[in-house]
Amino acid sequence: MAEKQHQYTVQVTWTGNSGTGTASYRSYERAHEISANGKPTIAGSSDPSFRGDNARWNPEDLLVASLSACHKPWYLSLCAQAGVVVTAYEDAAEGSMVEEANGAGQFTSVVLRPRVTISAASDEVEARELHRQAHSMCFIARSVNFPVTNSPTIVREVAKAS
Repeated sequence: MAEKQHQYTVQVTWTGNSGTGTASYRSYERAHEISANGKPTIAGSSDPSFRGDNARWNPEDLLVASLSACHKPWYLSLCAQAGVVVTAYEDAAEGSMVEEANGAGQFTSVVLRPRVTISAASDEVEARELHRQAHSMCFIARSVNFPVTNSPTIVREVAKAS
């Protein structure tokens, strides 16, 4: 299959001008809105460590969420194709970032911790292996320059007595 080019357009609008713009480091809020045509607006800010609002999503949260949200549909699709019936899926993903003395920084790792419930008749070994395959397909994980690992928990439903 030939390569396809995909484009993603979002708008980020700073909403944190408190009246004096960026007259000083403390004179403005880090608030912004993330929007895209036809989608709900996301209230964003900086991480609270950087004078941001803890009640709003920050770029670091969104990066970890993107990795988790990218893994999930690949995993579910591969399970459906392999006959592994998933009945529940949740992920407690966690990212680690280092901040350097000059204020710059970067992520050093993200760990996805999906907790997957499969039907009693599904193969638990295959369910675990499909996480590795999903990881190799995830567009976002393939695009970052730090390790993204998976530490899944597979829970098998109890077979119902007839």
